[in-house]
Amino acid sequence: MTALLYTLGVVIFVVAILLSIGLHELGHMIPAKKFGGKVTQYFIGFGPTVWSKQVGETEYGVKAIPLGGYVKIVGMLPPGADEHAEQVGVDPGGAPVYRVRKSNTGMFTQLVSDARAAEWETISPDDAERLFYKMPSWKKVVVMAGGPTVNLVIAFGIFAAVFASYGNPNDVRTTTTVGAISPCVVPYEESGRVCEEGDDPTPAVTAGLQEGDEIVGFNGTEITDWRELQGLIRANDSGAAEITVVRDGRQQTLTTNTRVEARPSDDPADDPTVTEEVGFLGVTPRSEFVEGGPIYTLRQMGDMTVRTVEAIAQLPVKVYGVARAIVGLEERDPESPMSIVGGGRLAGETAAHEEFPVTEKVVFLLLLIAGFNFFIGMFNFIPLLPLDGGHIAGALYEAVRRGFARLRRRPDPGYVDVARLLPIAYVMGVLMLVMGVVLIVGDLVVPLSPYS
Repeated sequence: MTALLYTLGVVIFVVAILLSIGLHELGHMIPAKKFGGKVTQYFIGFGPTVWSKQVGETEYGVKAIPLGGYVKIVGMLPPGADEHAEQVGVDPGGAPVYRVRKSNTGMFTQLVSDARAAEWETISPDDAERLFYKMPSWKKVVVMAGGPTVNLVIAFGIFAAVFASYGNPNDVRTTTTVGAISPCVVPYEESGRVCEEGDDPTPAVTAGLQEGDEIVGFNGTEITDWRELQGLIRANDSGAAEITVVRDGRQQTLTTNTRVEARPSDDPADDPTVTEEVGFLGVTPRSEFVEGGPIYTLRQMGDMTVRTVEAIAQLPVKVYGVARAIVGLEERDPESPMSIVGGGRLAGETAAHEEFPVTEKVVFLLLLIAGFNFFIGMFNFIPLLPLDGGHIAGALYEAVRRGFARLRRRPDPGYVDVARLLPIAYVMGVLMLVMGVVLIVGDLVVPLSPYS
């Protein structure tokens, strides 16, 4: 049964991520086609083709390695200023085939030239007005931002549903409801031991407090916040305590005397090893997850954005830490990044864990899927090729440059040549590949655990 549940968890996670990838690529393809662009391929995965089908001018398919996806939009790279496209033959259907020719040489120049050549080999005269680089800048932004935006929308939908129905496990609120009652007074230095004969009952026991009681008043002061109640108790020393509670929908008043005990300060900034003489009642509050609607979810995602940007900035260092953990030089940081393989393991272990209630398993899987979508969306907005953000940055720069030219009544500077940034794209691609391999190996050798 455990193996079955583990497999089920992995399958659910992998299928959800593949669906997210498919929707991401639709976020690019649909607006590209809507704006008149030509999309020749729509694939989920990389490597050898497992299945494909031609529908109109687009080939839809699945590849063997489910670690991403892509759509092929014709005309992403314009001819360079010192290049030209010339006909070099015809395809089997009789349509002319063009290739970019370039006279310069050099490693980076050749890389750029080869990329342009591959781009133009599939372009026919009928495609002249359907090339991506000829689209208005705002349309380019919409097409390239469509993919990661879909991921963010998926994340928002999942987060909003969980936060509204279950609450946010990362936003815990302490209530004024009694969660637990200490049966006896145990000196602070002996905290954790069970009650022994001769131990005095706590003031909470003497008062007759019960789990589930909602404390609404203390010595005549209305209570709405646990920290407020905690402050009143600590300041009460050994004085009489009149506690107003709501139990089973009815309000009643209980009486007792708090007592002085050596306890640590309730200020998180203070040294927990230093104690002070304060009033003591012997109750622990009940905590609950904060619930919220769409506005609350947007605020939470705003906070996530800040943390994600910080995490992306530290990503190379974090991945290096994972590499050191792989070879046994240090323990793996529980906050380190993980690959889709690690996500699958977490999903499987959570689904198979016998002590997790079903509801918590479902919530964990949903938040895991939402978290991956959020990170994928944010990561793709990085303004560097080959990421979507690199094309967005190029389109925005093109719009600004052309706008300034119009204001200054100068000639149109033309399209921004993103191909010149391909060397950066190749370097980024290699770095992303290396980091991906390190994380996959790390998730196999030193995996993170949902309950470690």
